[in-house]
Amino acid sequence: MLTWRDAISTALYGPEGFYVTGGTPVPAAHFSTSAQTGTPFARAVLRLLGQVDRLLGHPDPVDLVDVGAGGGELLGAVHRLLTDPPGAFADPPGTLADRIRLTGVDPAPRPAGLPEPVQWRAAPPTRTTGLLVATEWLDNVPLDLAVRDGDRLRCLLVDPATGRQHPGGELGAADSAWLARWWPPLPDGAQAEIGRPRDEAWAAAVRSLRRGVAVAVDYGHRYADRPVAGTLTGFRAGRTVAPVPDGSCDLTAHVAIDAVAAAGSAAAGGAGHLLCRQRDALHRLGVHGRRPPLALAGTDPRGYLAALAAAGTAAELTDPDGLGGHWWLVQPVGLAVDVESLLV
Repeated sequence: MLTWRDAISTALYGPEGFYVTGGTPVPAAHFSTSAQTGTPFARAVLRLLGQVDRLLGHPDPVDLVDVGAGGGELLGAVHRLLTDPPGAFADPPGTLADRIRLTGVDPAPRPAGLPEPVQWRAAPPTRTTGLLVATEWLDNVPLDLAVRDGDRLRCLLVDPATGRQHPGGELGAADSAWLARWWPPLPDGAQAEIGRPRDEAWAAAVRSLRRGVAVAVDYGHRYADRPVAGTLTGFRAGRTVAPVPDGSCDLTAHVAIDAVAAAGSAAAGGAGHLLCRQRDALHRLGVHGRRPPLALAGTDPRGYLAALAAAGTAAELTDPDGLGGHWWLVQPVGLAVDVESLLV
């Protein structure tokens, strides 16, 4: 039997892992994220990048790094917005399209059909200047599970072939300290998800920026509403399945977003951060689900249909019971800025 962290690592990112090989396109064939929705989300990211670019003094290049890029949908949509029509996102020293450097970060091979200017890497580049976005990445960072056994906390072990669990040895000091700080006391027999690897992953992503803003978008919880029954889940072909770490399904657990936020602020030298729901963030960045005026259908039928489709996508992105309920964690790095002012 393996620790859950080792089992998830192999099942998702090992040589035959779900995210590395996958018998079908991964991850879009199995679940939908905000980054996969196309133009409305990409427009919001570009609007935020424009704010960051202005604060940075329009550097050349200015980076947009997508961590957990999956099929490259976000970067592909951003590239289309910047090149068709040309100059749609102009700024005083020249168009953003002339200076932007697009980088996708994912363990999977470079997706077919990705625009040629998009760079593809297995790990984030370092010393970048601009905007780093991680959409539903942290929930896939492998983590361990703990169980309360009398007066002791034990690490849960799992059989990768069946998902059967068994209590293992006592937790190490670092994991015990994380639970003491970030998880409510466990009654006997209860389990907890140890989010320390997510904190470390986010801190490393924040430190990869020389100057700019890092944004994590994910589903999660805070101390007061930690889930009693846990959140570890499997997904396959759009359906929830048992979380068996055999490489046949996605494995995900909600993010302890307050712990991640604290780690990011520490990595940014104590800088403040903004934590809000996606619905609020996207509304502030101009994404709304308003239907276009019906009169447009008579004067520009194609434009009306395109606007209607965009409104439907925007409504999906801002649905408080769906993607709109996800958290946005906005972390400035090396910028003296009121973080609230970035989302305008």
